[in-house]
Amino acid sequence: MYKWPYQGWASAGFDAWALGMEASAVIGLRTMKMAAGGYDAAEEAQLMVSEKMQSALELQTALVTGGLGSDPLAGTRKVLKHYRRKVKANRKRLG
Repeated sequence: MYKWPYQGWASAGFDAWALGMEASAVIGLRTMKMAAGGYDAAEEAQLMVSEKMQSALELQTALVTGGLGSDPLAGTRKVLKHYRRKVKANRKRLG
């Protein structure tokens, strides 16, 4: 049976698209929360920045320790999985 050589990348592309869609929903929810102002808005803004810094640090650590795998596709999938988990948690918390 013929296996398309880019099948893994097509799947990763779809996962990236899904991440973008879910991230858009989180952006909308956060925007509404921040537009309301007050203590909750300030807390959300601080949380947003600290989460982004923590995620970047976690991925940098994974990169230099070999935790992202040995080939580009495996690394891409692990990065997407990492961010989708974070975005999903935020969507659940904000929704």
